[in-house]
Amino acid sequence: MLNFTILLAQVQHQPPAFLIIPFLILIGMIASGPVLFGHFWEHNYKKVAVSLGLTVLAYYLFVLHDVHMPIHTLAEYASFAILLSALYIAAGGIYVNINANATPAMNVAMVALGAVLANLVGTTGASLLLIRPFIRLNLHRIKPYQIVFFIFIVSNAGGLLTPLGDPPLFIGFLKGVPFFWTLQHLIVPWVVVIALLCLVFFIVDSRNKKTDYTPRPEVKAKIEEHTEFYIKGKRNLFWLAIIIGAIFLDPNVIENLPHIAYDGNKFSFLREIIQLTAAYFCYRNSSKTALAGNQFSFHPILEVVFLFFGIFFTMMPALQLSAAIASSPQYAQYITPNFLYWATGSLSGFLDNAPTYANFLSLAMAKYDMAQNSVVEVRQFATGTGTDPITLVLLEAISLASVLFGAFTYIGNGPNFMVKAIAESAGIKMPSFFGYIVRYSIPFLLPVLVLIWFLVVHLHLF
Repeated sequence: MLNFTILLAQVQHQPPAFLIIPFLILIGMIASGPVLFGHFWEHNYKKVAVSLGLTVLAYYLFVLHDVHMPIHTLAEYASFAILLSALYIAAGGIYVNINANATPAMNVAMVALGAVLANLVGTTGASLLLIRPFIRLNLHRIKPYQIVFFIFIVSNAGGLLTPLGDPPLFIGFLKGVPFFWTLQHLIVPWVVVIALLCLVFFIVDSRNKKTDYTPRPEVKAKIEEHTEFYIKGKRNLFWLAIIIGAIFLDPNVIENLPHIAYDGNKFSFLREIIQLTAAYFCYRNSSKTALAGNQFSFHPILEVVFLFFGIFFTMMPALQLSAAIASSPQYAQYITPNFLYWATGSLSGFLDNAPTYANFLSLAMAKYDMAQNSVVEVRQFATGTGTDPITLVLLEAISLASVLFGAFTYIGNGPNFMVKAIAESAGIKMPSFFGYIVRYSIPFLLPVLVLIWFLVVHLHLF
């Protein structure tokens, strides 16, 4: 995982400020491409993303002569892409159908269930399992805002309680944060966030009276008779469990695991081989009925894989420059819970939230002359044992911000873009990149984020 120490260890390789231009171009094209030049973007987004990513990569290799940052980025990207692809394939072979009235209360219950499930199978796993049945349930009244609230609740905020829930928290666990630390310290903020978002969703959804789709009389009678759940492809749950379980096979935590050693770091490959193998057998043996029912295709995952290739490599300069600025001695006095919440959150919304978590964890620990490569010191930092108790609040601020702000844009967290791609493949016209932010994140999500900051980080009420 990219971390703050790695970013600052090579001052001589500090990238020039203009090198963030490819990242800005890519984000701009992701935002405007589908709206302004949809035909071109649909047929060329792969070339654009890969070309911009390779341009930045080439500058690092041949101008800065820096191989460390690209290698760490490649390892991070490979783990990210393989995990998402494996989960996508496994979940694609599980057909879940809900025979019920698509009322606001039913929709809220479904996303609330997804929020709980996200802590067991991760936000990505929960999103992929539930997004298609959620769309089918609302077939006659589906609107973009429903998908957006699904992203807010299931794909992000829901995974706040365990390290399995969201990648940033899993990074903290691997570095030494106790497994039940998040459940112990973030349970009340989780309840508040989920309750508020569900309440707002219920109010907004209650105004949706659109009924373009009218079920056949016998179907309508069956729906009104009783609620039932139908699952096809249960055997894929076995492979899904293997894929999720393999996440724990980290050579930095478990000794003697096969790994690739480089520059004092251990890069996993056994975990990725297991996940790819499970995905292969999962797809090969998947129920054809389940795949057909889910209208399974590889297009959504390919879109995520190609676009995030560009995002991962073009954001390298942005990560390094932001880390260099934050590490300056004159800014040490500003390393407070309030600063960490908003700084971590701002970057988590527009960069990837996992490396952002690692960077600011390292920054906060450096203020107390502690290192995140020491499991003992990370555990002390998380519990306040042997150091200033404020460190516990610092970690709460970093954890809350990295998870919750991941919902602020499509690219803040991996599942967001995948849910968007699946929804669009189902014919739902999703808002543009900036439309998502202006129409939904700012009016609905931002007030919740401000309230959590004020109650938890600023006032320390919980």
